[in-house]
Amino acid sequence: MAAERGAALLRPPASSGRATFLELFFDLAFVVALTRVSQRFAGLSDETGWALVEGFGRTLLLFLALWLIWSHTAWITSRYEPERSLIQAVVVGTMFAGLVMAVTLPGAMEERALPFAVAYLMVMVVRPLVVAVALRGHPRRLVPYRLAIWASASAPLWLFGALGPDRLRLPLWAAALAVDYLAWTLGWPLPWLGASKVSRWRIAGTHLADRYQQVFLIALGESILVIGVVFSGTDYSEVRAAAFAVAFVTSALLWRIYFHRAGLLLADALDRAGMPGRLGAASERTHLLIVLSVLVTAVGYELVIDHPYGLPRPSWLLFVVGGPVLFLCARMRLEYEIFGRVSPSRVLGVVVLLLFTPALARWVPMVGLSVVAAVLALVALLDGLRSRGRQVEVPASPIGRETPSERDSEA
Repeated sequence: MAAERGAALLRPPASSGRATFLELFFDLAFVVALTRVSQRFAGLSDETGWALVEGFGRTLLLFLALWLIWSHTAWITSRYEPERSLIQAVVVGTMFAGLVMAVTLPGAMEERALPFAVAYLMVMVVRPLVVAVALRGHPRRLVPYRLAIWASASAPLWLFGALGPDRLRLPLWAAALAVDYLAWTLGWPLPWLGASKVSRWRIAGTHLADRYQQVFLIALGESILVIGVVFSGTDYSEVRAAAFAVAFVTSALLWRIYFHRAGLLLADALDRAGMPGRLGAASERTHLLIVLSVLVTAVGYELVIDHPYGLPRPSWLLFVVGGPVLFLCARMRLEYEIFGRVSPSRVLGVVVLLLFTPALARWVPMVGLSVVAAVLALVALLDGLRSRGRQVEVPASPIGRETPSERDSEA
């Protein structure tokens, strides 16, 4: 009887599989968080050398902590029925913790370290315990227990990092985050119980694809917000207006390149996969890179709109060129995950941008952003020419294939 009550939390086969309004509501907190991450990256624009590397590493660590919260939530709502009151309460509680992390993020590596760490641990430790208790006697209750045990193992590193000397915060939190990501990759193995790898989970593939597509659009929305806020907050000039237009075109091209075939067919690929959990886990890492690339690119927009013809600064290339290069590389990975191949247009785009980088270091920022937009336009044009007159390609993921030994396995 207890197992039957716990099973009521699981997604039934008749579930629509689409993302719910609750999850879109949850994403509002993530919008705030991404904006804060972008602001921290923008604060590094004048740094050079080790200060730039350390500052980038600190901000990247905070982003990775936020991403782990978001991705865990996406998988929870793919495995459990989001219309259930308990799951809704879990999502809303996670949203509040995410909002706390977002508002403390500007000083999370400084004076606001403790509330950031406590909010993170409340999600990572308390949330899985609530789900495990609600599942009662159902066999899947062991999965959230694993999550809670592993998160408890890394919790001292988060707390010592928050309460200890500032110089130890970065290495301690980096070690804690490495433990959390390693546990996620290995399936939270425990003695006698083994592991529960996400690659073997039965999930709602359409739902997970929806969530990945939505988080990409959220990141793009944050870049549009940066474009509008920065341009409206500076003195008007024709060159700034031109930079504003080029930045918008660049974001539109990112959208086009992502959704042309592979991004659009992600849901179909997950539905066709024999092991959708394996493909979903690979796609989660890919979308981490895609979202990060959009955030870094948005910082480049801010720098160029503020100073379109300012003095050349090599460190700005990390944002103006580095973001688009990372995006194209991640988009190549996504294409391989869906079709098992990579289009030459994206490889060409990366090579051209890398070849132009030494010259762009000596040119004004506006030239750099214009070159990026031109290269992305070339990639989009070649994509369109390649698909013209052809039927829509059927996904054939080499990652989601099922082997005989895995056919009946489930965590």
